[in-house]
Amino acid sequence: MKILLTGANGYIVKRLLPLLIRQGHEVICCVRDKNRFPKEGFYKHPNISIAEIDFLKDIPNEIPFKNIDVAYYLIHSMSDNSSKFETLEEISAHNFVALSEKINAKQIIYLGGITNEEKLSKHLASRKIVEEILRSGHIPVTALKAGIIVGSGSSSFEIIRDLVEKLPVMIAPKWLNTKTQPIAIRNVLEYLTGVLLKKETFNKSYDIGGPDVLTYKQMLLQFAEVRGLKRFVMTIPVMSPKISSYWLYFVTNTSFKLAKNLVNSMKVEVIATPGDLGDQLKINLINYKDAVKMAFQMIEQNSVVSSWKDSLISSYKDNSLLEHINIPVNGCFQDIRIKKITSDVDQVLENIWSIGGERGWYYGNWLWEIRGFLDKLAGGVGLRRGRTNMKNINSGDTLDFWRVLVADKQSMRLLLYAEMILPGEAWLEFKIIKKDNSFILIRLLHSDP
Repeated sequence: MKILLTGANGYIVKRLLPLLIRQGHEVICCVRDKNRFPKEGFYKHPNISIAEIDFLKDIPNEIPFKNIDVAYYLIHSMSDNSSKFETLEEISAHNFVALSEKINAKQIIYLGGITNEEKLSKHLASRKIVEEILRSGHIPVTALKAGIIVGSGSSSFEIIRDLVEKLPVMIAPKWLNTKTQPIAIRNVLEYLTGVLLKKETFNKSYDIGGPDVLTYKQMLLQFAEVRGLKRFVMTIPVMSPKISSYWLYFVTNTSFKLAKNLVNSMKVEVIATPGDLGDQLKINLINYKDAVKMAFQMIEQNSVVSSWKDSLISSYKDNSLLEHINIPVNGCFQDIRIKKITSDVDQVLENIWSIGGERGWYYGNWLWEIRGFLDKLAGGVGLRRGRTNMKNINSGDTLDFWRVLVADKQSMRLLLYAEMILPGEAWLEFKIIKKDNSFILIRLLHSDP
């Protein structure tokens, strides 16, 4: 099949794309910024191509691809930096419908959220409206609606992990007693691939959930049980949504804007309406504890494919790589350090590519930690985002409170953009050049006050 994937830099798509390629499909990855799309390894596969389309803008008249069998709509943002984020989501959905009809798609597959309650959060209400917009066209839509997705690198998994591993005793808000139905990322991917051109699913909507209905408190305690930790959770009724958001923000690695949206959504019960789609597709649902165990197997093997932290919603402000990739020349302070490499150049390059996260920054780590703590107090991202993979870096990834702009191992250059709170902007650059038959390491700090 010929498949169009939107949101190709997102958490779900980075897991879905390898499955589609292994199944023999030709996949066109639709991205807003092609600089963020990985260019190494698996992504060089001949069945993968890239199309740069911004769904917040009118669809171009000339589309470089046609006759798509299935178009996945997996564009989603939990950001509320803009007071008009619901409007932006609607614009994106309308433009996707227009594109789908231009390319003669036979099916749209949409992954949304479970919306069975009368009173919904702003986030869930927006997901429901997006589904209605997708159905307004002539192309049959298969909607899959999930609650909390459990997998290494997912926002909910990482937040629960932070809470459980950092807090032996939790005095928590009353929404921890809200019921939800978590689903393993592996099951979500089975649903997404299972409904491909399955005509009996056309123009239908399915809630998808795992076999367990749990409160958030039970999820925390079962997570602790899997990790072999003894934890105590007490809920109190007096914690306001704003205080709850700050509680999540300071304890976990989430951004404040994501914490705010999560708190609002966590007050709504998210329980799937029973259905038989799982039986039709012969999906063996994974219970919550086993999903957590599988996630940690991926973490221990350093095989985390994608993480919510690499999404731009993990920043305290909206960013585009294209806006920052050209470093200002005039009025920019530069601190340049140069050192001749007398050891193995490849090992030096590997050391640069291993920077940040658990390994740290090679010098004055305690100073970096103080800077990260101060940044968190000021509302910034701090150091808690770490890095998704301990060995590989791609453009768009996060490295603690930096964002990767350029990660070109062949030309031996790494360029980072500062996402901590600053009076101006800053870039950190590492590059290795050859001069007079020897190699030189250059570290440049650019600052634009």
